[in-house]
Amino acid sequence: MRNRNFVKKMLMLSFCMVLIVSMLSGCTGNGESANSSSSSFKAGTFTGEAEGKEGIIKVEVTMDEPDKIKDIKIVSQSETGGLGDSALEKMKEQILEGQTLAVDAVSGASLSSEAMLAAVEDAVTKGGGNLEVLKAGGVKKAGEGKTEKLETDVVVVGAGASGVSAAVTAADKGAKVIIIEKTGVIGGASNLSWAGKFYNSSAATSNNLKVNVEKEIADWIVNNHWRVDAAAIRQYVTKSGETYDWLAEKGYKTSFLNFFGEQLHVLPAYETREETLRKMLSESVEQHGGQVITETTAKKLITNEAGEVTGVVAEKADGTTLEISAKSVIMATGGYAANKEMVKEAFGFEGVNGGLGQNVGEGLEMAWEAGAKVPDNFGGQMLHQTLARATQGLIAQYEPFEASYPLMLTYLPNFMNVGTSGARFRDEAATLTSVAAANTSAFNGPYHMVIVSKSQLEALQTKGMNGVHAPSLPGMPPEFYAEFTDQFTLENPWANVGKVFDSMVENGDGFKGNTIEELATNAGMDVDVFVENYNSYKEATKTGVDSEFGKAAEYLEPMGEEGPYYAIIAEINNLGSVGGLLVNTKFQVLNDKRTPVKGLFAVGLESEGVLFNDTYVGNGVGIGYSFTSGRLGGESAAKSALKAN
Repeated sequence: MRNRNFVKKMLMLSFCMVLIVSMLSGCTGNGESANSSSSSFKAGTFTGEAEGKEGIIKVEVTMDEPDKIKDIKIVSQSETGGLGDSALEKMKEQILEGQTLAVDAVSGASLSSEAMLAAVEDAVTKGGGNLEVLKAGGVKKAGEGKTEKLETDVVVVGAGASGVSAAVTAADKGAKVIIIEKTGVIGGASNLSWAGKFYNSSAATSNNLKVNVEKEIADWIVNNHWRVDAAAIRQYVTKSGETYDWLAEKGYKTSFLNFFGEQLHVLPAYETREETLRKMLSESVEQHGGQVITETTAKKLITNEAGEVTGVVAEKADGTTLEISAKSVIMATGGYAANKEMVKEAFGFEGVNGGLGQNVGEGLEMAWEAGAKVPDNFGGQMLHQTLARATQGLIAQYEPFEASYPLMLTYLPNFMNVGTSGARFRDEAATLTSVAAANTSAFNGPYHMVIVSKSQLEALQTKGMNGVHAPSLPGMPPEFYAEFTDQFTLENPWANVGKVFDSMVENGDGFKGNTIEELATNAGMDVDVFVENYNSYKEATKTGVDSEFGKAAEYLEPMGEEGPYYAIIAEINNLGSVGGLLVNTKFQVLNDKRTPVKGLFAVGLESEGVLFNDTYVGNGVGIGYSFTSGRLGGESAAKSALKAN
């Protein structure tokens, strides 16, 4: 963008110089008036592109006047299905309908929306179109200045797993329910999740896998340093099994998986989830006189003189202000992980938001303003996966298996890991457990680096991961290797591995050095620190004794004696924030005195802080708790609302 602006400035400067010369001469070279300058615009179709959230967005824009866009075709994109891709279509519609580039980003998909605008702008610029005119004004929303008032028993803010579960249960208990969602998608993060944990479900027990409930609860409390709500943990552990059957009855069928002794329940096929959740809402909420309102963003909670929450103010996509009066309000707004500043301030984390872009914390802000307490353990995050920065760039150059070479190595314990200073910071066997891998890295800065030597790359090229004595396949989530399952074996040789790693460096997503000193310099490490740590680690690979971190000898892979050496930039994926509101076992939100804020409930991630201290350490608990808290919280909210009638 900076280069393009520079070019545009130079073109403008040249144009001004031509105007000055023309004014001084009083005429143009062909005898026309000096005021009738010719335009560079040519009618036709022009290609534009921009970097989106998940990759390059490419468009074709057809123009028949310098300030008129006749058509826009989205040629290629890889944005998140059901959200990012929908946003592109909505942006296209707004641009064509209003004949303007001054349009608002789609809620929850700002990065995709901004990239779409940038791609169209790129095409218009290439065609010599009038950007100044197209950016002027903007589309006036049809509902601006209008207010619509609704009344209901229960209003649910957010239609992810917890919000849908709460709305469905509340409706089934006899309450009239309105559920609002800021995006056009139902299901939220559950549409991207893999599996949930429903303790001692009927499926688990029928497969002869049963958890000792008392031991599980006791260990959970100790592992979180007692800074949790023991009653909330007991409720989840003892009640979540019922959620499995409840979901199955509603048509949202999960399949049981004995995951190395853990009770996990794999969610339905990705492409069926939103449709199933919409059907659940239709058969419960809508059939009982309620409403499902999407593309509507909550702005403020309504309170009365006594401080009771009595509704919510929201804004619809067309600009209409919506005032919903309710006996119970349920916050299911999904946390704040997409708000970088808020995450940094609360937790110090500077990695990647792997969750949804719409989760920026406005639900918490509204609840706090209405009197909710900020929990003492506020700030926890769901750090759960390691990412290689190189993957996105490589996927445009190589097949998925080859593009994932750097990523796979970040999940193996056989390579030296260092922080940004060049100091080694852990026993790399931590990479074998997702939560341990994520949190040990995040504690040491915005990213860490995986050091790979020439001899190790040669071993990978000839013998695959067996060549570096990988103890098992990298423990990546299944969706990370879904496109190359057949190649994802320990013995499969890594063809073109050197070329791929050189491309990683060329793309700016890793570093290379012919010597360890050169690698340290190129990677911005402290040379002395890295050299000392490297030599110490290399000695450990020779003796089999890691005196600093105690890494097992079988994971101390030899580094060889010559370069080049590479450093993979490895970042941590934050799947969501954990908590922000303090709730009791009825999911009533508590104030500073730890008594309920009347009329206000919270489920899902907003209330998950009662289960964890500063960091999520569950496996499948996030989605399991979302469905369970929604089911139980919806029941409580309905009971409270109907009692007030």
